[in-house]
Amino acid sequence: MKQQDCLRRFLFEELGVRGEWVRLNQSWQQAKRHQVLVNHAVESQLGQALAAVVLLSATIKFKGAMVMQIQGGGELKALVAQATNEGKIRGLVRSEENVSGDHLLAMLGDGGRLVLTVESEHGEPYQGIVGVAEQSLAGVLKTYFVQSEQLDTRLWLFANEEFAAGLFLQELPDDNRDKADWQRIKILVDTITEEEMLALDCEQLLHRLFHEDKVRLFDPQPIEFKCNCSRQKIGGTLAALGRSELESILHEREMVEVDCQFCGAQYGFDRIDVENLLSNPVINENESPTRH
Repeated sequence: MKQQDCLRRFLFEELGVRGEWVRLNQSWQQAKRHQVLVNHAVESQLGQALAAVVLLSATIKFKGAMVMQIQGGGELKALVAQATNEGKIRGLVRSEENVSGDHLLAMLGDGGRLVLTVESEHGEPYQGIVGVAEQSLAGVLKTYFVQSEQLDTRLWLFANEEFAAGLFLQELPDDNRDKADWQRIKILVDTITEEEMLALDCEQLLHRLFHEDKVRLFDPQPIEFKCNCSRQKIGGTLAALGRSELESILHEREMVEVDCQFCGAQYGFDRIDVENLLSNPVINENESPTRH
């Protein structure tokens, strides 16, 4: 049975290089279920973003969520991918009805940027920003790491209708390391094809690439789709709109209805609910059921 919906960490014991592998299947299917994917190219970009945020979130120790936001003024308006420290993912995409570009830079147009935010439960959020000047998400993230960490880092990202997969390599900080080792490892991975990346299990892939090196492979971490939206969070967002805006909506209809953009869950607030929100923004999750 294929390894899927899991992350595997690995370490080159003699080279000072660490890596990660991820392949998403069921979680990928669920994450895109409520998204409007106008073509295969847009679908691939969302899958690559989800694979990437899983890989990146696994590089740091934190309790919370990592959010990757990619925005531009072109036909692709926004990509958002989120992964928690517990391996829960979700994502969304916003685009025009027709997206003609076949790579990220062309889709986003001029002025595209990537914002990476770490939302930790114990501390202030950390945010890093980089302009989108490369054709692929993997290229943009390479630039991000050069600017932010000064550590040689590379990602390989692929996605189709069935799978989203990624490989992450990073040189460990040590001035005494031989750069030739890093270059050799990187050249080996550059031989990998999209078909191999999406089809091979982690052990098969590592053997195919690095059978001459000592590689320690760690236990898999499961990945699943799970949206963390809630009535309380939606209510807090509505309360921030203010009384006049909410009363204007209620003047036109009996309910303020909000759909979660990530999972499609529907939340309804009537006049009494709205008044409770405005007088007490922190509401009880169980006051009124979520409507699906």
